Amino acid sequence: MPSAQDPFYVVKAEIQDSIDTLQSTFHQWESISDAAEQGLLTKEVLAGCESIDWQVDELDKAIAVASRDPSWYGIDEVELESRRRWTSSARTQVDTIKKAMEAGKGSSTTSHASVSGMRQELMRLPNSHQTDTSNHYATRDNEDFIQSESDRQMLLMKSQDEELDELSESVRRIGGVGLTIHDELLGQEKIIGDLGAEMDSTTNRLDFLQKKVAMVMKKTSAKGQIMMILGLLALFIFLFILVFFT
Repeated sequence: MPSAQDPFYVVKAEIQDSIDTLQSTFHQWESISDAAEQGLLTKEVLAGCESIDWQVDELDKAIAVASRDPSWYGIDEVELESRRRWTSSARTQVDTIKKAMEAGKGSSTTSHASVSGMRQELMRLPNSHQTDTSNHYATRDNEDFIQSESDRQMLLMKSQDEELDELSESVRRIGGVGLTIHDELLGQEKIIGDLGAEMDSTTNRLDFLQKKVAMVMKKTSAKGQIMMILGLLALFIFLFILVFFT
């Protein structure tokens, strides 16, 4: 269903207003007998006809573009045909007025008969106000549909906003967990660094102790070890004698 705010209907209303004004000017032209004033109205009517023809041509071009892919513009073939009929009717109204103006350049008797015929033809043509009246309920349906769609879009946007808020909160929680993990990793890295430093210190102390033991062993020669053994042996004999012969 086409929207009441469709650019076609906006331009259509403007063109129809111009046609109504043109018809009013044409009726004035019919009722005026003064040649000078009639000449001015003739120029005004013909200029109005040219302007409306140009607007209708542009509207026909827009309809032709929309007919290539009606679904893209939210319309169907029935709506396109309705728009084509309206532009054709508008063009016919303008052409009828132009023919009446051209006929008015002839004799007065012929001009009067021609103008009367043209007037009858204009009376037979559909009037946009009548069409707009007949489409009043369709327009109200369009407005109701637009309001319904607007409400649905608002609810959808509200739901999307709530989902985005929940997603934002989840992202913040994940960010907090990430910061906590980062802090824990920094703490573990510090502990590992301290443990490495203590291991290096312990290794250095062990190396120093091994060097000291090696130095002591080097100073203690084989002769010194024999003298120590003999001394211990003499002490053992002395204690033996002391125990058994005393």
